[in-house]
Amino acid sequence: MIQTQDVNPAMAGSKAETEDAATGRRGRPRSAATTAAILQSAYTLMATTDLAATTIDAIARHSNVSKMTIYKWWPSREALLIDAFLDQASRAVPLPEAGNPVARIRRHVATYVEALQGEFGRVQLAVISECISRTGTAELFYQRYLGLRRTRMLEIITAGQKDGSIGAAGVPGDIYDAIYGSLFYRYIFGIKPLTPAYARNLVNLVLRPRADA
Repeated sequence: MIQTQDVNPAMAGSKAETEDAATGRRGRPRSAATTAAILQSAYTLMATTDLAATTIDAIARHSNVSKMTIYKWWPSREALLIDAFLDQASRAVPLPEAGNPVARIRRHVATYVEALQGEFGRVQLAVISECISRTGTAELFYQRYLGLRRTRMLEIITAGQKDGSIGAAGVPGDIYDAIYGSLFYRYIFGIKPLTPAYARNLVNLVLRPRADA
């Protein structure tokens, strides 16, 4: 059973994700430099070795940080792996901060598809698989990574529906899932084409944007 109190509820956006990753859950504030070293080491090990080799021991050696510090700051290895992936995602696939809602979504999905083609995609799939194999569910990944990023995108979709730039009248969550669920499905099963151009066309198909959007 996943303990929801282990979840950091602040990890919502690119800037917030990086800042929140550097803040401890209890006791004295974390050292930002030490936190960054741990997260970068965890991601580097995930990207360059198999996930089984990305142990707390290995992360501690690679980052030159004590295991005691890592265990104090993260409730589980899986939580650390997700946070390391989140930290990387804040740079590789940042959440769009400003602009027309349709343009922001097009830009984000194109960036996401490009990232999926490299190590980012492999690490994402490996972390999700690890969560499922260890806990029996991907809920922890949703709680620490996907849920709040999804919420941010729903806000953009809602804003587009309100200003008329998005013609689709469906529930924002269903619209989001139609876009990103389709992309992830194609990625997992190797269905072609999966390109930035395909992603932008999918956005147009689902959002039904206003002509000037």
